[in-house]
Formats: sequence, C-alpha cells, structure tokens
Amino acid sequence: MCLALIAYRVHPRFPLVLVANRDEFHARPATPMHWWDDGPPLLAGRDLQAGGTWCGLDPHGRLALVTNYRDPSLAKPQENSRGELVAAFLRSQSGARDFVHDAAARAARYAGFSLLALDDSGLGYAVSHPGPAAWMLEPGIYGLSNRRLDAPWPKLLRTRALFEREIAGGDPVPARLLEILADRTVADDTQLPDTGIGLDWERLLSSPFIVGPGYGTRCSTVVLIDRERRLSIEERSFASDGSTTTRVRIAFQSLPRA
Repeated sequence: MCLALIAYRVHPRFPLVLVANRDEFHARPATPMHWWDDGPPLLAGRDLQAGGTWCGLDPHGRLALVTNYRDPSLAKPQENSRGELVAAFLRSQSGARDFVHDAAARAARYAGFSLLALDDSGLGYAVSHPGPAAWMLEPGIYGLSNRRLDAPWPKLLRTRALFEREIAGGDPVPARLLEILADRTVADDTQLPDTGIGLDWERLLSSPFIVGPGYGTRCSTVVLIDRERRLSIEERSFASDGSTTTRVRIAFQSLPRA
C-alpha cells in the first residue's frame, strides 16, 4: 500500500477501521482481493510478478499490510520481495509482536518497507529505515504512506483529518471512506517532501489518489472489524485513467484460533 489510515480501538463498535490505497506501475500484473487456494487460506490481492501481496487477512481476522519506504539512495537488489511479509504473517503461527520484531531483524533482506500486523494481542509496526525498529501501537488513529508511520506528508495530513472526522461521526460507511481515498488533490510545490525522486514525481505522488499513464492508484480497500469479530471488506480496482474496473465485497465471521 502507499497510503493507509487506521483507527485502532478508537470506535466504540469497530475496533479496527482501515482504509488504504495501493499505488503501483500499471504494467505490473495483479489480481483483486480473493481467497488464495495454494496453501493455508488468506484473503488478499496478489502481485503476479513476485507472488506476494500488499494487504491481506486470514480466516481468524488477523490482518497485515506493507508499504514501501521511498528513498532512491537505498535502492539495491534484494533477495526477497517485501510483498511476502504479509502472506508470511497470515500463514504463520507467530503473534503480531514477535512477527514485527522478526521482520525488523531481517530488514536487510528487503527493499525499504513499513509493515503493520494485527492479531488479538495488538497492532504491531515494523520499519526498515533509517534504522530497523519495531513496536506495538497504542489505541489511536494512525497514517502511513511511504516513510515512517505518521510522517507529515500533505496527502496523509489531508486524508487523516477527513478520516478522523468520519470515525467521530458515527458508524463508518464504506462509500464515504472510499471517497476520502478518491481525493485527487495535488499538493502545492512548497509542501512537497524531497525524497530524491525529482519535483515532477513528487508532485504526481502527492495526491491521495494518483492518476498517471504509467503509474497510479491501482486499488482502494476498506476493512471494518466489529466487536463481534465480523469482518466487512470492500475493494475497488482502477484503470490508468482512474476509472473503476472491479468491485469486490466480502464479509465473514472470523474463526477462533486453535
């Protein structure tokens, strides 16, 4: 993912509300969210180039997502795809705490990343740069883009304010949450971060929803988990012009772990 907003143990009826956009090159093939059938079941979209995923859940309501850490100076060939981290957590017996600490310890195997992992024990976060670190998060509202958690980039600040207002206004409505993710507002040049990719790219990537002929927002995902452990997921996939190509709605009751 390249933009994620998380309300963790904030809403009285929904212990977790997640909204996220995945941005990627349009030429990189992927499938929309579905139940994988080539091993222990998990629900996720799939990157068909490397075989991993950016956001997923398992039948027990555990969740994980990964974003890339944007810094061209860190680019180098890696032995593993960071997209494998999500599936690895969801198919493991590890708790969130142990998994994020292990991911941080193995960070050198991957290109730069931030990772969130949720289970009944809590919400864990791992980041690979500028120094690998991991910790468990307190209840709150968080935003994640392509640096560390809550880095104050314009699109994160803009969408987080709208997200907080939606969470405070009653039960979250997927359609309204998706509207937050659909914001195409480009930040003013004076507000842009300098991550070493040049002004034109910084400008393109500054909107919450990115539209570009070669690179852009590929899908938007909303995940709601209520107090009765019912999960509701809605995802929309997009073409290079920003038009919707696929809609997925899935709901299920999470299973207790053995």
